[in-house]
Amino acid sequence: MHTILSKEYILVVIGLLMSTSCFAQSRIEFLKELETKEVKPIVFFGDEQIDQKVDSVLQLMTLEEKVAMCHAQSKFSSPGVARLGIPEIWMSDGPHGVRSEPLWDSFSGAGWTNDSCTAFPALTCLAASFNPEMSYIYGKALGEEARYRKKDILLGPGLNIYRMPLNGRNFEYMGEDPYLASKMSVPYIKGVQENGVAACVKHYALNNQEKSRFSVSVDVNDRALHEIYLPAFKAAVLEGNTWSVMGAYNKYKGQYCTHNEQLNKILKGDWGFDGVLVSDWGSTHDTREAALYGLDIEMGTFTNGLDESINDAYSGYYLAIPFLRALKKGEISVEVLDDKVRRILRLIFRTSLSENRPWGSMRSQEHYDVARKIAQDGVVLLKNDDDFFPIDANTELTIAVIGDNATRELTVGGGSSELKAVHEISPLEGIQKRFKNANVIFARGYNVTPPRVRRKNRHIYEAIADSLILEAIEIAKQADVVLFVGGLNKEPKQDSESHDRLSYELPYGQGDLLNEIVKINKNTGLVLISGNAVEMPFINDVKGIMQAWYLGSEAGHAIADIISGDVNPSGKLPFSFPVKLSDNGAISFGEESYPGVKSKQEYKEGILVGYRWHDTKEIDPLFEFGYGLSFTSFKLRKFKTDKKRYGSEDVITLSCSVKNTGNVKGAEVVQVYVHDVEASVMRPLKELKAFKKVYLNPGEEKTVSLVIAAKNLAFYDEQKSDWNLEPGKFKLLVGVSSKNIVETMDIEIE
Repeated sequence: MHTILSKEYILVVIGLLMSTSCFAQSRIEFLKELETKEVKPIVFFGDEQIDQKVDSVLQLMTLEEKVAMCHAQSKFSSPGVARLGIPEIWMSDGPHGVRSEPLWDSFSGAGWTNDSCTAFPALTCLAASFNPEMSYIYGKALGEEARYRKKDILLGPGLNIYRMPLNGRNFEYMGEDPYLASKMSVPYIKGVQENGVAACVKHYALNNQEKSRFSVSVDVNDRALHEIYLPAFKAAVLEGNTWSVMGAYNKYKGQYCTHNEQLNKILKGDWGFDGVLVSDWGSTHDTREAALYGLDIEMGTFTNGLDESINDAYSGYYLAIPFLRALKKGEISVEVLDDKVRRILRLIFRTSLSENRPWGSMRSQEHYDVARKIAQDGVVLLKNDDDFFPIDANTELTIAVIGDNATRELTVGGGSSELKAVHEISPLEGIQKRFKNANVIFARGYNVTPPRVRRKNRHIYEAIADSLILEAIEIAKQADVVLFVGGLNKEPKQDSESHDRLSYELPYGQGDLLNEIVKINKNTGLVLISGNAVEMPFINDVKGIMQAWYLGSEAGHAIADIISGDVNPSGKLPFSFPVKLSDNGAISFGEESYPGVKSKQEYKEGILVGYRWHDTKEIDPLFEFGYGLSFTSFKLRKFKTDKKRYGSEDVITLSCSVKNTGNVKGAEVVQVYVHDVEASVMRPLKELKAFKKVYLNPGEEKTVSLVIAAKNLAFYDEQKSDWNLEPGKFKLLVGVSSKNIVETMDIEIE
C-alpha cells in the first residue's frame, strides 16, 4: 500500500527540516535547486512567524500525536512527532546549574563523564546582590550551559516567597519581598532565553514549605495572593516573557495548583501567558482538571517508564490514554487539546527549531568568573566589631579555621537542585591559597552524622563528637584569629527539598561549640553558610559575622576575596532574620498557619510577610531586610523629587547623591520604601518600591535616580477584585535597609 502525501504536507516538513542548523548545507542546495521550479518550499524565518508555523503543523497531526506531546516519555523529556520532524523536548534542573544527566527513567545519574557543570551561587545569593545586572549575566551564563547540553527547558528560576525560615527550599528562591523577586527574576529569564532555552519559573503558586507539600491546601486572602505571592510570577510573564511555568505540588483553596481553575485564569487569562504550563514531577491528579485548567505537559506521574501496566507506564498518565479517551467520547473538546499543542509547538519553535539559536558553552573560565563575581556581590557582612574583617592577606598570624562547612561539598545534595560541578573551591582551600603567609590550621569541630546512625551507635557518635570538640578547642587556643565556618548544609531537614528544618537553631551543636570557642579566643568570627536565617544566641560574643550563602564552584575564592578585603562586601539581606522563631509572622499564629492542621493551612499573617510584619507589629528583627555592612562608609544627601503631586498615570522620579566617605572602593544600595498615610485599608508600615546599587571609589560621589510608577502604589482591593490607587498622602522613605531610613519625603496622589 502506498501513502500519497499532499504538496502542502511535503512543503511544511521540508520547511521544518530546513529551519534546523544540522540541515544548513542541504537547505542551501535545496533552495538553489528549487529556484528554477514553480513550487517553492515553505521555509519560515524569524520568531514573528512562529504562530504561522504552529498552525501549519497542527493541521497535519493526528489526535494521538497531539495527546502524546502532552505528557512525558522519560523522566526529563516529552515526545515530538518524528514523521513531521518535530523534535522531543528535553528538560533539566535546576535554578543554579545544569543537573547531571539522568537515566531514562530515574533521577539517578547516568554515569556520564562529560556532564559536570559550573555551579553558580544559589538564588538567595543572587537576590542579596540587589543587582539586576548580575541577574542578567547569571541567566546568560546558565543558559549557555543548558544550551550546550542540548536542553530545551531549564527548570528555574524559583520565585516562591520566603514566608518563614524553616522552608527547606528557601535557598532556591529570591527572598521575602515581591518587588525584589520581580526585579531580579526578569533579567535572569531574559539571559537564559537568549540562548534558545526556555526558563521555567516555579512553583506556581504558594509552594512556601516542603512539609506536607503534596497534600497541604493553602487558604490565603486575595490581597496577600496578589500583593505578595503572585507579583514575581506576573513580572516573569509580562516583563520577562518566560516561555514556560511549572505548577506547584500543593493545593490552593482545595484544588491542586498544577490544574487550579483560579490560578489558570490569572496566568493564561489575566496575564495572557502564551507559553507552556508544565507540571512538577507528580503534581498532576486528575484528567479533566488538568485538561480544562491549563496544564500543557504532564511530567513525573509515578511511573517506572518500563511497565506495560496501564497504572504505571507513561501511557497511563492523566494526559495520556485517559485524556485521549475523554476526547474521543466528546467529554473534552478537541479545541482544549489544540490549545495545549499550539503552546508546545510554539515553545519548540522558540527553542530547538529556532533558526538563531546559539551553540552555548560549558564550564568555561568566563562562567567561573561570572559565578565568582555574583558570589562576591551577594555576600552580606552582618557584624564587624573592632574591624574584625578584613584580615590582611599578608598576615603571618595563625588562623584557625573550624567547622565542617569549611570542607564539605555544598553543590551536591539538597534535592533536585543538586549539581555535579567540575570543581568546588572549599572555604578552607580558598583561605589557604589567599593567606599564604599565615599558619592556617583546621579542625572539623562537629559531627554531621545522620540521626539514624546516632540512635544506632549513640556511644560512638558521642565519642566522635567529643573528640572533634576537643580538637577544635585546642587549635582555637593556638590561634590569633578563629574563623568558624558553620551554618546549614544540604542534608535532609536542613536546606533541602522534601523537608523543612526541624528548628531555628544551628544544627549539630554548633551554638554550644561556638560558646566554648569564644571563651578561649575572643578574636572569633563566623562565616555562615546557609540559605536560611538562623538563631544567634551567640551574637554578642563573636566579633564578626558574614552571611556567605551557597556560593557554588568558586565559593572558597569568593569568601577569601571578602575576608581578605580584596573585595568589599556589598550584599544586602533579601529576607529578615527574626531574633527567635516565634517573631516570624507565619509561625506566630500557631499550627493552623504553619505547617497546617489536617492538610489545611491558613496564611493568617496575610500581607504582613517578612519586614512588613516586623515593622508593622513593631517586632525588632535580629537583622532586617535590606541590611548589610561595608568596609567603607557612605553618605546619602541632596534628596529631591520632580514634583510633589501626581496622578495615577504619572511616574515618580526621586534622586539623591551617594558619596563614598571611606578609604576603600565599595557599593551601596539605595532603597526606597513607600508608606500610605491615608489608606482606607490596613497597609504595611512600608513597602519596597525601588532600589539601585551604586559602585564608588573612595571620595567619589554620584547622583542616583530611582523611578516609581504611581500606579504601583496601589493595593489589591478585595471588594473590586482589582487594584486600587486611592488619592491622598504618601511618604517616600529613602534608606539603606528597611529600618535604616535616612530621609522621608512627602508626596500626594491626586
